[in-house]
Amino acid sequence: MEIRVLLIAGGKSPEHEVSLASAEGVLKHMPFPTELAVIAKDGAWLLGEEALRALEAKVAPKGEHPFPPPLDWDRYGVVFPLLHGPMGEDGTIQGFLEMLDKPYVGAGVAGSALCMDKDFSKRVLAQAGIPVVPWVALYPGETPLVPFEPPFFVKPANTGSSIGISKVERYADLEGALEEAFRHDRKAVVEKALSGVRELEVGVLGNIFGEASPVGEVRYEAPFYDYETKYTPGRAELLIPAPLDPGTEERVQEMALKAYKVLGLRGMARVDFFLAKGELYLNEVNTIPGFTPTSMFPRLFMAKGLTYPELLRRLVELALS
Repeated sequence: MEIRVLLIAGGKSPEHEVSLASAEGVLKHMPFPTELAVIAKDGAWLLGEEALRALEAKVAPKGEHPFPPPLDWDRYGVVFPLLHGPMGEDGTIQGFLEMLDKPYVGAGVAGSALCMDKDFSKRVLAQAGIPVVPWVALYPGETPLVPFEPPFFVKPANTGSSIGISKVERYADLEGALEEAFRHDRKAVVEKALSGVRELEVGVLGNIFGEASPVGEVRYEAPFYDYETKYTPGRAELLIPAPLDPGTEERVQEMALKAYKVLGLRGMARVDFFLAKGELYLNEVNTIPGFTPTSMFPRLFMAKGLTYPELLRRLVELALS
C-alpha cells in the first residue's frame, strides 16, 4: 500500500509566509503522493484547491474551516507539519497528532516545546555541559537586571526566523528592545553579544540517535542574521562545507548529536552554533528547519550526497519507525 502524506503549512505565527515557501519546495520534491492543508493567519484551515491557491498566493489571510478541520485522517499514513514558529513548532500541532495516533515528521511534543523556548532549552543544554552564550530571561513588568555589559541581543523566547530580535549597544535602548520582544512573546531572552563570531550550522537526521551533516557557515553583511538577510536571495552567503579544521568540524558535529539526544529529538533538526575566538557555543536548535530555496538544512544533506527527494523519503521513514 502506497504511503500518502498530508503536508500542513502556513500557521498563525509571524513565519506564515516562510512556511508556505518551505511547503512549495517539499511538494515539488516529495517522493510520495502528498496533499496540502494550509492554516491561514486567522487560524482557520484551507483544504484541496483552496490550499493550493494559498500556496500560489504565498499568503493565506483567512481560512474556510475552523479547527479541527474536516479531514479524513485515515487517508494519510504520515503527517508532515511544516509549520515554523509558535502554534506549529512548539508542540501544539504535535499534541493534536498524538491524540489522533498519527505518525508525523519531526520532534515530539516535549522536544518541540523545549527547543522553541530559547530560555528553557539553554537551561537543559547548560545542565548537560553543552556551552551556551550567557543569557537572562525576563517577563513583562520585571525590572530588567542584566548581569553582563552591552552589547547584547534581546529576543522573544518563542519565535524563529530572527523575528522581534534587537541588538542593543547601550542600556538606554534596552527598554525599547524588550517592548519589541514582548510584542511577539510573553517572555524575552537577553543574550550577551559575542565579538568576532562565525555562525555555523549542522543538520541532524534520526530518532534520538542522529547522524550529522557536513557543517555549513553563514556569512552576511547585516549587523546580525535578521529576517530579511535569511530569506532574501543574495543577502547571505552559505558555505558548505564550512572552512574549518577537521577537529573543529568534528566538535561541532559531536556537540550537535549530544544536544539532539539530550533534548529527546527525532526526525530532524538544524543545530546552530557560534564560533568565537576558538570557543564553540550552541546558539539554538530548530526542530522544523526551513525548506525554502535559500534554506541551509536541505543543502547540508545534499552536500552529504542525499538528494532533496531522498531526504524527504528518509524523514517519512523516520516518522513511520
